[in-house]
Amino acid sequence: MERPELLSPAGDIEKLKTAVDFGADAVYLAGERFGMRTASKNFTPEQLQEGIRYAHERGVDVHVTLNILPHEEEFRGLARYMKELADMQADAFIISDPGVFQLARDTVPAMPLHISTQASVTNSATVNFWHAQGARRIVLARELSLEEILAIKENMHPDMELECFVHGAMCISYSGRCLLSGYMAGRDANRGDCAHACRWKYHLVEEQRPGEYFAIEEDEKGTYILNSKDLCLLSHIDKLMQAGIRSFKIEGRVKSAFYVATATRAYRRAIDAVLAGEFTQARKEELTEELKKCSHRKFTTGFLLGKPDEKDQNYASSGYERNYEFIGVVEEVNDAADTMTVSQRNKFGRGDNIEAMMPKGDIVSFVVNEMQNEAGEPVETAPHPKERVTIPRVSGIEKGAFLRRKGV
Repeated sequence: MERPELLSPAGDIEKLKTAVDFGADAVYLAGERFGMRTASKNFTPEQLQEGIRYAHERGVDVHVTLNILPHEEEFRGLARYMKELADMQADAFIISDPGVFQLARDTVPAMPLHISTQASVTNSATVNFWHAQGARRIVLARELSLEEILAIKENMHPDMELECFVHGAMCISYSGRCLLSGYMAGRDANRGDCAHACRWKYHLVEEQRPGEYFAIEEDEKGTYILNSKDLCLLSHIDKLMQAGIRSFKIEGRVKSAFYVATATRAYRRAIDAVLAGEFTQARKEELTEELKKCSHRKFTTGFLLGKPDEKDQNYASSGYERNYEFIGVVEEVNDAADTMTVSQRNKFGRGDNIEAMMPKGDIVSFVVNEMQNEAGEPVETAPHPKERVTIPRVSGIEKGAFLRRKGV
């Protein structure tokens, strides 16, 4: 079975390095314009160059999103930007608009072009159309079942690659082509500025009863009628590999580095377990539990196993489940002093039970017995954002480990 690519989100330089370190084969990101996620920090030209260099030195590809549906004025400067990305040695562009696609072909003809999920590709005829235009890869629409994916693979040109989303937030609108955000908040979701209006709480108002709000379900707290659960296809990675998917994509450029580390690590291990013939039911359950240790909504398999029903909507809340808290990153391991320096992300203190998650190796559990601040003074807690504290070294924990705590 061919080894597929694991493609992780990189909303900023920290998340890019996290994705690379925790096992991604490729990352996707955006510069300051032309991408679908203006809510993430994204990359300045200098950061793009740094990120591409960091990834390439470790054998990881960088795909750049140019996937907005642009208005006329947004073409200004786009050709120049494409040339700059090519000079930086970006590995591919992700595009949804035919005009942007044609401009890329004319401007940087050697650049591999991937068709975004925003293009809503759901059949082999469209795959073959884009192949004829020169596209290298299709990011399939999320609305496809496994049966439909198999049919597309059977009928498409054999040189085309398929990519699909396997994890992360789901959009209530078809392939993300949403008008609700623009209508409700004046923020155009198709130009990267989604306000996530589908996650808001809605009530019903009858026109003859202004000011009287009725829950659409029988719940005094209201309802989230447009609110999807999060996609999680980890348990079905083997089926998707057998179907010939070339790249597995994790959603989440706006999410935390801890999310990127957790999801990338889990899917890296799932793919490797399939290739090693070790993708047992116990392994699936173990890795799914790992995914639940970063903030998430309840999971769904989306359309993969057939058309979703009401169970795949989350009517109770748009909030996340947070069973564990990300508390810090191990910045340095000092063997001589037998200590570890931790850059704090959330408050923790003496007596806390901690888990260390590393790019390689097993999870290491330990208890914080003592702590010192940067002045070398004993302290009970680390309450200040990103303060650096020193704790005793724990065997098996390496620089770059992410630390988490249960029961927050």
